[in-house]
Amino acid sequence: MPRPLSERSATYDEVGATCPAEPEWRARPRGYRSFERTVVVGHGEHLWRSASAALLAWEVKTCSGFEVHPAGRVRTGQRLELLARIGPLRLREPVFIAAVVDEPDRRGFAYGTLDGHPVAGEEAFVLHREGDEVWLTLRSLTRPPRGRWRLAFPAVLVAQRVYRRRYARALRP
Repeated sequence: MPRPLSERSATYDEVGATCPAEPEWRARPRGYRSFERTVVVGHGEHLWRSASAALLAWEVKTCSGFEVHPAGRVRTGQRLELLARIGPLRLREPVFIAAVVDEPDRRGFAYGTLDGHPVAGEEAFVLHREGDEVWLTLRSLTRPPRGRWRLAFPAVLVAQRVYRRRYARALRP
């Protein structure tokens, strides 16, 4: 039986290193694969409001093929489990919310990995707007975890690329 989330430790020390509140990601810790991509989601106040609400309710993940347990709005410090479906496989990903950003022109969150996750690191999803345009920025720090998932790391990196493409489209109208 898996350990409860409350008994799991973070798999990395650099909590908050994806800097979701910052427009520019300057300091990236060594020893990780870092990734950043910004895409246009669309235009307008209505899209900003709907995409912001969707993002903070995990829809960037659920619209990309994940289940989130427990469901609900992201909250800093919350521990939860993401369930990834890759073909016939269902992978449990224990995570915690490292940071939440809820500003007038910038909204999003970062989550970090807990023991038992197939990677070690952090991932951030941030919406921001410039004038009428709404943008989504994806940021991640990834390295092989300790334990049984270490050998699967190359395959996990392939799956990560697939999911990133889905994230980039998830909040578009």
